[in-house]
Amino acid sequence: MTTPRRLLLVNGPNLNLLGTREPAIYGTETLADVERLTADTARTRGFEVRAVQSNHEGVLIDAIHAAREDCAGIVINPGGLTHTSVVLRDALSGVDLPVAEVHISDVRAREPFRHHSYVADVAVVHVIGEGVAGYARAVTLLCDVVSGRAEG
Repeated sequence: MTTPRRLLLVNGPNLNLLGTREPAIYGTETLADVERLTADTARTRGFEVRAVQSNHEGVLIDAIHAAREDCAGIVINPGGLTHTSVVLRDALSGVDLPVAEVHISDVRAREPFRHHSYVADVAVVHVIGEGVAGYARAVTLLCDVVSGRAEG
């Protein structure tokens, strides 16, 4: 079986407000900018991207489960669910796909409740505090992981 050449991009709650929500923290780029950057970066590595954003945890979990069928890896910014959602972590763990965790801001330098990530232990790539550009780096690193899996 050949490895699919698709990544799932998952953006969690409130990331639909990028560009207008707390621009001093998250910048002025929009979710559409993030999706475009991610798709463009993946394309240079021979991958396509399916993007999903939801403010509803179950929608994200359903998308992660569906990724088993046609994706080689998952890039995720869980937003606030990073710090609260065991079920999101379990969904990522359960699909057995490599995961890249992305955060626009440096969550380790923010409020103490943001310091813990339930996703961290299931992710093989972590890009934190690099702004929207961090998505491109996460995609590049994840493509390397996926390509290594296909060769191994």
